[in-house]
Formats: sequence, structure tokens, C-alpha cells
Amino acid sequence: MTDASHFEAHARKIIARCRKLATFSEDATGTRRTFLSSPMRDCHREIAEWLRASGAKVSVDAAGNLRGFYAATEAAAPRLLIGSHLDTVPNAGAFDGVLGVVLAVALLECLDPRRLPFSVEVLGFSEEEGVRFGVPFIGSRALVGRVDEELLNRRDGNGVSVGEAIRVVGLNPADMPQAARTDDVLAFLEFHIEQGPVLDALERPLGVVEAIVAQTREEFRFAGQANHAGTTPMHLRHDALAGAAEWMAAVERTARSRPGLVATVGQVEAKPGAVNVIPGTVRMTLDVRHRSPETCADAVDSLSKEAKQIADRRGLEVTERRLLEQKAVPMDDFLVGQIEKTIRGIGCDPHRMTSGAGHDAMILAEKVPAAMIFLRSPGGISHDPAESVLDEDVAKALECGLCLLDQLARSSEFLKRTCRA
Repeated sequence: MTDASHFEAHARKIIARCRKLATFSEDATGTRRTFLSSPMRDCHREIAEWLRASGAKVSVDAAGNLRGFYAATEAAAPRLLIGSHLDTVPNAGAFDGVLGVVLAVALLECLDPRRLPFSVEVLGFSEEEGVRFGVPFIGSRALVGRVDEELLNRRDGNGVSVGEAIRVVGLNPADMPQAARTDDVLAFLEFHIEQGPVLDALERPLGVVEAIVAQTREEFRFAGQANHAGTTPMHLRHDALAGAAEWMAAVERTARSRPGLVATVGQVEAKPGAVNVIPGTVRMTLDVRHRSPETCADAVDSLSKEAKQIADRRGLEVTERRLLEQKAVPMDDFLVGQIEKTIRGIGCDPHRMTSGAGHDAMILAEKVPAAMIFLRSPGGISHDPAESVLDEDVAKALECGLCLLDQLARSSEFLKRTCRA
């Protein structure tokens, strides 16, 4: 068994790499890296060098996912996928998503030149956050065959479609089916920071995700009448923003009244946006999550009805559009058990938990057995420059991953598994 100092040295290297990747940004004063942007391609070049040095064959698929293939002892052996996403939210931290990719690279470096009875493919998904096109998981959707014409035609704020963005970097959307080949995949494993305070409160470095909550995202548009702010009496106004604000308070009230439910209005855009003009239209996003898909759906339905009632009372019109509907996704029982066993084996007390955030693992779970390992987020902070990890937790995650690979390599049950596609 490799000693602790070995993992500690690798952990420091992993953290330094994550912080370097955070400098590849579309913004001068913070980290923002969106689907197939120039900084994303810089990120690809950097990680590709590490992958090649570890003995992996590197490629980029039609969805812009970076892939590093580390061959097995036999050419026809099946694959284990390990990875996470490389895109970020605006003003991001250095570890959300990226840590899972850099950890996967480190696992190959620890293995090289040793080979396993299955190949290992490292995945750096091109898009998970939904920032550029308003729809998340473009990268992992490609692997399960869910990139359709509607998604390819979706446009960003500059009018560029997903398909055009793919072609600009020299890739071909017509090759998308090749990204979805999963018939030889044994499983998908994702390391990720928790992005919440649970493990930190429990003082545990690692957690085992047993399920990912249901999630629905909607776009609401309130339409009224733009008019002069000084000459229009209050009782004659059709103020879209006032109606939207009333509904936003209803969103918070609904979430607080239902245990375990979280609901967020994350974007508000009022037009025409002048200080002396009553807002005529308002666009808002709604994000609702709960472990129970029924509770999630009921909350969205209730808020939809309330939006219509507010609009009717104020003389407004309201329309809504569904951006995402994701059912609650259980992780694979066998893999969860194997991870739990491994965490105990490296001297830690595992904690089973539900993820309140969406992850690529829930998309991959449609076609292949999937599992997640959470690392403690100090202070529960994520999606912020203050996001961090502890050296010792990263060392334990790497040790856990290496032991898990060896454990799965000895498992006849794992090796005989086939894809559910």
C-alpha cells in the first residue's frame, strides 16, 4: 500500500492544478468558463498534456467533451468512466466540477504503468451548469444520446446556436452518435465537492451519494405595459416587475412551507430597464428541487397557478416554459456499497447522503450504473471564489479512488456487468 505522504504530495499537486485551471477564464477579475469558449479550449490543452503523460490517449468528442482513454490489459476489455464537468458559473470557485476531472487524471498517474482488467476513461464534460445556453448537461447528455435538433438549435445571448458553437471549434454535430457509445461501459464514477455544509458539520472528509434530488427549471415571463414613471397613476399601472416581485415572494413562501423543498428565482431581467419607465416585461427563472418528484411537481404546479392569479389580478399576462425536468435519481446500490466499504478501508467513517445539486452522474445513470463520492466543502461554500477543499480530504479521496479501482478489479460481479442502454 502506498504511504500517506505519497497521497498528500499528489493532493497538493491536484489543488495547484485546479487553481491554475481557474485562471482560464472569460473574465479578467474572476472565473467564468462556458461551453466551448476559448478558455475552455485552453483548459483542454492543459489537461490533455497531463493525460498523455499518464499514458492515456486523448480525444475531444462532438459535444466538446475531453476524453482520456487509459487502456486495459486486454484491448477488448470494457470501460469504467470517471470524470466531471469543466465549465463554471460566473465568478466561480476553483473546484466545482474541475476537481473531479483532475482527481481522475491523478488516478491514472498513480496507476501508470499498471493496467487493470477494465479500461479507464477520464471525462471532462464540456457543459453542466447551463450558463451559456440556459440548458444544463450538454456534455453528459451527449453520452446518453440526448442531444437533439432542438438542443442544437438553442441560441445563446449573442444569437449563436449550440450547433454553430460546436462547428466553430472544428467539431461536427453530425458525429454526436459516436459520443453516445456506451455498450462497453461498466459504470460511471464522479468525484465532486459537496457544495453544502453537511460533511463539514459532521467533520467527515468523504460522503457517499445514494440519490440525487428531483429538479425542475422553468422560465416565467410577466408582460404588462411599459409607461412613463412620473405620469402614470399607481391605480392605472400594469407593472410587470411589481407582479413578478409578488410572485417571487410566493416562491419563497411555498418553499418554506414544505419540508425539504428548495426553490430559487436565480435570474430576473426587466425591460425596458430605464429608471423612469414602468417595466413592461420581466423574465424570471425558477429552480425547484426535492427528493420526491411528486413534491417537486406539486410545488411547480402550485407556483404556476399562483403566477396566473397574480397576473390576472394585476392586468398582466404570464407565460412559462420548461427548461429542465429531472426526476430523482438513485445511485447504483452495488457501487454505493463498494464505495462505502472502500472509505472504511482507508480509515474514514462514510456518510450516506442525498445530493441537493444536480450532477452529470444523474444523466449518465440513465444508461449506465453511476455513483458519486463527495468531498467536504469547508464552510459549505460553493459557486463562489471562497470555495475550497482541504489537502487531507483530497488525499483521502485519491486514496479511496485508487483502492476502489483495485477493489472493482477483483470483483467478478463488477466485471460481468453490462450497460443498460
